[in-house]
Amino acid sequence: MTYGIVLTYTVTPRWLALSRERRNAMRARHLEPVFAAYADRVKARFFDAEAFNGRISDFAVLETEDLGAYYFLVEALRDTPVIAEGYLTFDDVFLGVEDGFQAYEQALAAAP
Repeated sequence: MTYGIVLTYTVTPRWLALSRERRNAMRARHLEPVFAAYADRVKARFFDAEAFNGRISDFAVLETEDLGAYYFLVEALRDTPVIAEGYLTFDDVFLGVEDGFQAYEQALAAAP
């Protein structure tokens, strides 16, 4: 099964107070390696939302067939200074199964 995950998050005023150069350096040093380590199992796309939403600043759309890899990716992110030191906070997580009804119907058809 392929899982789709929308991971919403908010960058804090602490992050916004950093220069753009410092933010880019922290993203490159701490976040990008985590996503790269799981890229073979978790596909990620990133979206800015602050101009369209007052509650969150950003969201990621993740796709995986391996929920364990997704979980470990999130744990690895939590260990980075970006999250551990309060530059970014996770908000809501939405999880769905791509065409799950079709898999269910196939399972029903295969049942004795």
